[in-house]
Amino acid sequence: MKVTRKAPRWPVPAVLDGDDEALITAIQGGLPLVPEPYAELGRRIGLSEDEVIARLRRLQETGVIKRLGVVVRHHELGYRANAMTVWDIPDDQVDTLGACMGRFEFVTLCYRRPRRLPDWPYNLFTMIHGRDRDEVQANIALLVRECGLEHIAHEVLFSRRRFKQRGALYHAPEPAHGGT
Repeated sequence: MKVTRKAPRWPVPAVLDGDDEALITAIQGGLPLVPEPYAELGRRIGLSEDEVIARLRRLQETGVIKRLGVVVRHHELGYRANAMTVWDIPDDQVDTLGACMGRFEFVTLCYRRPRRLPDWPYNLFTMIHGRDRDEVQANIALLVRECGLEHIAHEVLFSRRRFKQRGALYHAPEPAHGGT
C-alpha cells in the first residue's frame, strides 16, 4: 500500500512569519492540558483561537507540520519490555507486509530504512511494546504467523536502557528573563 500525499490547497510558505514561528515554538512542547487548548495557545502568543486553528490547519495542509499527535509513555503504563524488531523483507513486499504489521496495536512504529549491505540486511523496523519479554516474543510470533513472515529473516533488539523521549525542537523557546 503506497501512501500518496494530496497537493496542498495553500502554497507552501517560502518563509514562516513571526506568528507561525511563535505557534510552532508554543506547540512543540505539547498542547496545554486545559479545556480550550487552542484559545490558551493564542493567549500565550497574541492570536485568537480561530487564528491558531487556521494557522495550524494551513501549516498541516502545506506539509510544514506533518501531524499533531500524542506521545504515550509506555513504561509508565506498565509496558516495561520494548523491542525493535528488524526485518529483511523483499523490496517488492515491503508495502504489503509493512501494512500488515502496522495494523497490530502492539506495533507502535513501523518504517522502512535502506539496507547497509553487507553488514545490515534489514529494511523494515517495528517497535513492539509489552509488559514483559515473553509478551513481546508472543506478539512477534503473532506477527510472523498472521503476516506470513515464517521465512523472513529478522532480529529482535530489546531495549536495555531508556532515555528521555520527546519530539524534535525546531525553534528554541525564548530564554527566561531575570538572570545573567
